Order: sequence, then C-alpha cells, then structure tokens
Amino acid sequence: MKRTFDVIVSAVVLLIATPLLLGIGILVTTTSPGGPFFRQTRIGRHRRPFKILKFRTMTVHHAAAAGSFDAGDRSRVTRIGRPLRRTKMDELPQLWNVLVGDMSLVGPRPEVPKWTEVHRPRWDRVLSVRPGLTDPASIRYRDEESILAASDDPESTYRDEILPRKLDLSEQYVRDRSFLGDLTLLFATARAVLSPGTGFPAPDGGESPQ
Repeated sequence: MKRTFDVIVSAVVLLIATPLLLGIGILVTTTSPGGPFFRQTRIGRHRRPFKILKFRTMTVHHAAAAGSFDAGDRSRVTRIGRPLRRTKMDELPQLWNVLVGDMSLVGPRPEVPKWTEVHRPRWDRVLSVRPGLTDPASIRYRDEESILAASDDPESTYRDEILPRKLDLSEQYVRDRSFLGDLTLLFATARAVLSPGTGFPAPDGGESPQ
C-alpha cells in the first residue's frame, strides 16, 4: 500500500505542479549562472546510493564543491535560493525520486555517504526502509541551517549533537511506522511549512525547536 500511495501521489502532484516547477526552474537559471537542478549522491535503502534531485539554491562554484561540509554557510546561497530553502520548495524535484523508487514520501531523510559511516549499526537499521521527503527528524530540525549557522564548528555540532538525535527519531520511526502515522507526518509537514512557528511533538513530550 505504501509504495502504491507514493507512486500515485508523486505522479499526481508532479502533473499538477508542472507549471510551478517550470516557473521555479526558469527563475533559478535566470537569476544566477548554471542549470536549474542540483544532484548529489545520497544513501538509500539497503545502502544503495542514488542521486537526489533539488532545485539549485547555491552558486555553481559552491554547488560543485558541496561534498565538503558547508551547512550553515549562507554566503553560497543565491537570491532565489533563500525563499526556496525557507519554504522547502527546493525539494519539490524529489517527487521524481519518489516516483522512480529511490525514495518514499515519508521516511528517514537520506544522508550523504560520509554520515552513514558514523554510527553505522544504527544506520543499518534506519536504511532498512526507503528514505523519504519528510520524517519526524526533518520536521523537528526544520531550522537546522540556522542552528549550524550560529555554531563556531558546524560540522562538530552536526556530528555530535544533531545527527545522534536525528537517528533517535529515525529509529523510532522505523520501529513504529504505519500508514496512518505516515499520513499524520505529511499533515505535520504541511503545517510546519505553512506555519513555521508551530512545533512538532518530541519523543519526550516537548516541542521542536522551531
């Protein structure tokens, strides 16, 4: 049922959103040199690598060097890239990844190969399912870029503080996942995008750091 739901929803949304996708692509290419898309290797189900697709939000120079850890460095973000990132519209092309089977609508967010070697046994459990467009960790850490921008050592902050907590949430999702739970997460994601100030319930009953 989950895969059928993924295919139907991603195909319908891609079809309906075609004018929007074309418009964003034109804006990206006319406001900064380079193509409309950014592709990067991520690790999928059973550690199968795939190319994730996003609208390009960085200058071409920085996009080409994206293998280095530069999260939180906003100097690389283009003018149109800022609102695309803020609204998560840069991730709309990932509906194609969902349609072809690389990803699911809901599942642990896919990481670059480097980070899946940290806490490897935990990642093996997380990667037993398809990665997704959204999950509890991506909702809770929706302001991750701001957290890292405020850090003196963004890479250490991500590795030592954020990544372990994300893995906690991802492992919990894998253990407790259900179709109804996925629908709840999709609605929670829409709420977080439309109302950035709202929080997402944390495992300890708290609210996400929105």
